[in-house]
Amino acid sequence: MNLSDNMRGALYMVVAMIGFTINDAITKLMSESMNLAQVMLVRGIFASTTITLISWRSGAFSQMRLLLQPLVALRAVSEVAATVTFLMALSQLPIANVSAILQALPLAVTMGAALAFGQTVGWRRWIAICAGFIGVVITVRPGYEGFSSYSFYALASVFCCTVRDLATSKLPDNIPTLLVSTVTSIVVTVTGALLLAPMGGWTPIEPRNLALMALGAMLLLLGYHFIIMAMRVGDVSFISPFRYTSLLSSILLGIIIFSELPDMLMILGAMIIVASGLYTLYRERTVGRYETAAKSAGPSMGPDGI
Repeated sequence: MNLSDNMRGALYMVVAMIGFTINDAITKLMSESMNLAQVMLVRGIFASTTITLISWRSGAFSQMRLLLQPLVALRAVSEVAATVTFLMALSQLPIANVSAILQALPLAVTMGAALAFGQTVGWRRWIAICAGFIGVVITVRPGYEGFSSYSFYALASVFCCTVRDLATSKLPDNIPTLLVSTVTSIVVTVTGALLLAPMGGWTPIEPRNLALMALGAMLLLLGYHFIIMAMRVGDVSFISPFRYTSLLSSILLGIIIFSELPDMLMILGAMIIVASGLYTLYRERTVGRYETAAKSAGPSMGPDGI
């Protein structure tokens, strides 16, 4: 069966989202037997080794001097903060709830670009952004019995990812993406090593868990690869909405692996967030300015270290 470029791109995006979500599920599973710093360190070693070899083979390291820029450092720091806060939220909250909150990232990036860079955002998109954050509030449910303070870590991760994406959008074009990703992955791994002792030290790892963490690292890299393929083969405005399929896979994995049944407030909040994001993408396509949302739906949609 011959598929159009857009349909192939959509399929690649769905595969990428499934890879990211399975990686998240493995991370949550591993957090039950070891501290978060150890998770960052062990899986970071697998991911950093692989991506370093790829960068070396591609010759990216010949341009190391290009990394000596404040924006590169800002991106790395925000990535580390996003990873730590995401892992803290994921270890204590249902995976579907964390995924739902992270769906607000495109809205946050659009708002950040308007506030920080003065990019034009019309009143319709501002309404969609406000509606999306109302959905986040419904999902977080402050003041209700189901509220967890760990939801603030998920919100903090969204903020850090927003800073990361805005910094990424201003990086000079001559800095190879692969080089930035490699350095970021190494920084996240080193951070895990530095936090290992304060977070409780090393816990012996069973061979099965070690294999699962290696699988998670490979799925993470596979997800980035398929997103790049998706963005290159089809129209960004058509493909970007398929990033929301990660929410569906998160709900399914939460039910199958962790027996986490989403409640009505979580489902309602998630629907509002997704609808707001889809409308924002539609408006950005209509006015011909969908670059910001596309970046937030691209290879940087999730923290590199998770």
